[in-house]
Amino acid sequence: MGSSFDSTNPFIIRGTPVTGISQIYDTLMASNPNEPFSLYGLLAEGVRLDPEREWIEFDLRPEARFQDGEPVTAYDVVFSLNLLREEGNPFYASYYAGVEEAIALNEHQVRFTFNDTESRELPLIVAQLPILPRHYWEPRDFTSPTLAAHPGSGPYRISEVAPGRRIVYQRDENYWGKDLPVNVGRYNIDRIVYDYYRDRDIAWEAFKAGLTDFRTDARAATWAIGYNFPAYEEGLVKRLTVPDVNPSMMQAFVFNLRKEKFQDPRVREALSLTFDFPWLNTNIFYGTYQRTKSFFQNSEMEATGLPSEEELALLEPFREALIASHGSDRLFTEPLPIEQPTDLRERLRKALDLLRDAGYRVEDGVLVNQETGRPLSLEVLLYDSGLERVVQPMLRNMARLGCRHRCVSLILINI
Repeated sequence: MGSSFDSTNPFIIRGTPVTGISQIYDTLMASNPNEPFSLYGLLAEGVRLDPEREWIEFDLRPEARFQDGEPVTAYDVVFSLNLLREEGNPFYASYYAGVEEAIALNEHQVRFTFNDTESRELPLIVAQLPILPRHYWEPRDFTSPTLAAHPGSGPYRISEVAPGRRIVYQRDENYWGKDLPVNVGRYNIDRIVYDYYRDRDIAWEAFKAGLTDFRTDARAATWAIGYNFPAYEEGLVKRLTVPDVNPSMMQAFVFNLRKEKFQDPRVREALSLTFDFPWLNTNIFYGTYQRTKSFFQNSEMEATGLPSEEELALLEPFREALIASHGSDRLFTEPLPIEQPTDLRERLRKALDLLRDAGYRVEDGVLVNQETGRPLSLEVLLYDSGLERVVQPMLRNMARLGCRHRCVSLILINI
């Protein structure tokens, strides 16, 4: 892996959590990838949902144990919810905001009461609450990063921690739930090792040298021309392309709308037109990528064509705000996705027209706001220096319009 870690506690805002740590925790119920909105009992052997969705109750399995031998009880469930909401990452306070409180009815029964009875997903969210051992965390500072091998109740336990370098998980031979129907056929690997490398190129060399066993390759150049080393040519390394029918992941540049210059939709559209995906896909991505045109590409929620009657009913109350934010009524009058010219010269010509409409003019090769006299400039923050090869062609196109820019690779360090 190309990064590092300094904590085995994944639930807090401080520190960089280790990979794979979720394998040491069990939840009340377990999901099945083939059934997105179905759950099956794990720590819980029984569940009751109020018809009015005001509460849900779980019956815990008496045989459930943490890895130190202590039983998993309803008090651990209540403790886990309160701990995550009060001392965990702020995400959890928001994620479980629909829960009024959790109450231990007895040692093996727990009830969650809801203040949001409209959410169809809230019972599922609660059922996937990771259960932490109260007896372990109560006397400790939960908010501080730690490298301790703390216990969970899941199929794997922490076996070895080399700070920033590797984490080893060992299959728990005494795992209480190994014979449950929901777990049969799973967790067959005795030892799982995650090795960390600060640089992804070094990680790649480690794989070529046989130091790691499995690699997910997300770099088009490597996939296209990188597999020419002896182990691959001898058949010791196999490449496998897995068909993916899931909704497409989204990658994008995000404008900081707190900046006044980006509040004009014409400026945002003009700068977006400088992104020349066909050139990038041909010259950098080896023709392996497809450009997404929706936040929900390849799903039933993907917007296509003109708004339907049902969609218009949802959009109409916000018509004025949507037109103001988009700078036009195209959302209502043009089919989605809105196609842009593929030829770069046409794109830049259109971008320049939009910038002129937005009040900019070119002076000595620099785009200047006619009212303030300030040049149009921007700073691009990247989380990975490897993305510079994607950004630089776009910045060069912006420079052709007269836009000044600065590209910064941002290294995130949690302290």
